[in-house]
Amino acid sequence: QVQLVESGGGLVQARGSLRLSCAVSGRTFSRYYMGWFRQAPGKEREFVAAINLSGTSTAYTESVEGRFAIPRDNAKNTMFLEMNSLKPGDTAVYSCAARDRARSSSWDARRENQYDYWGQGAQVTVSS
Repeated sequence: QVQLVESGGGLVQARGSLRLSCAVSGRTFSRYYMGWFRQAPGKEREFVAAINLSGTSTAYTESVEGRFAIPRDNAKNTMFLEMNSLKPGDTAVYSCAARDRARSSSWDARRENQYDYWGQGAQVTVSS
């Protein structure tokens, strides 16, 4: 069984920065495409970012392009979400997700049902 655990959430002022971590255990981390999603109060969960197996390719939703980064460290079985220039509109519960490479060769997955495993979520609150 694969387990994902997020950490690093919290309260930050607008224009500040925060880094989330997603630690993966249970199976070989490098076999999973990874992604981040977020859910704001009263809204549906939405795609934020995705990364391929080696970390050489990334994709972002338009609203975070240029402000967020999604690196991964396969040696440490960990993925990150580096968030800069944060806005109140970024306030949400952020969840990491893993997609087994055996399902598809496509790493740029933006729908929830394309992922096999999920973390419990980390709250990020951006104050104005």
